[in-house]
Amino acid sequence: MNASRRVGKRIGTIVFSTLLAINITAQEATFDTQVVKTTADSAYVRGDYVEAITNYKELLQHGESADIYYNLGNSYYKSDSLGAAILNYERALLLRPTDEDIQANLEIARAKTIDKVTEMPDIFFIAWIKALIRTASSDTWSKWGIACFVLLIASLYVFLFVKQPIAKKAGFIGSIVCLIFVVLTNLFAASQKDTLTDRTHAIIMKPSVTVRSTPDVSGTELFILHEGRKVGIKDDSMASWKEIALEDGKVGWVSATDLERI
Repeated sequence: MNASRRVGKRIGTIVFSTLLAINITAQEATFDTQVVKTTADSAYVRGDYVEAITNYKELLQHGESADIYYNLGNSYYKSDSLGAAILNYERALLLRPTDEDIQANLEIARAKTIDKVTEMPDIFFIAWIKALIRTASSDTWSKWGIACFVLLIASLYVFLFVKQPIAKKAGFIGSIVCLIFVVLTNLFAASQKDTLTDRTHAIIMKPSVTVRSTPDVSGTELFILHEGRKVGIKDDSMASWKEIALEDGKVGWVSATDLERI
């Protein structure tokens, strides 16, 4: 019996020590992250954008953040690195699609690019649906989906177990409405998640890039794109070349080193 107690105490001591060590490590990591962020912010304020960029990029090694991408984009913009600025604004917007500051700074940066984008208009209801989906992030749509599911269960309970005719009718109608919203919110969440994970767009990072007809330097020159231009990645099967597509339907091949995926 005493031996069992001693073993139990030892196990308890080991578990406590392990949890304590994990907690200390987490606190140290948080502290180090805060120090790096403070250093980066201070460097940006005093105009040392090279140091700010270095520190913001170090912060991203601990996880993606819309705020860090936004600050990194500002640092690149201030240091006249237009392609890198647009790239990081785009990444920030993926994580926080409704942020007006990110949208405004992205538009300011795009206005300085040489290639002006003329997007092909969608059919009005498709454009409306896309705009609706972009009003919230994947996590937000998921939370709305959970809330609608809870309301669906409550409505079904009222419909199945409450005897009053008016309540049963209200429960039935509520169930139908909630079911529709559950389906829609989950579809919207999945769409936003696909946008975030697939990353099928890229930014031209070189001052000028020649787009060719084939994935080879001897391919016919089709047209030229400039730094900061956003393109779609149509064929990602090759490591050294990428087939890109523009909004107007133009396609061609560029070296993988000429662009960076959003």
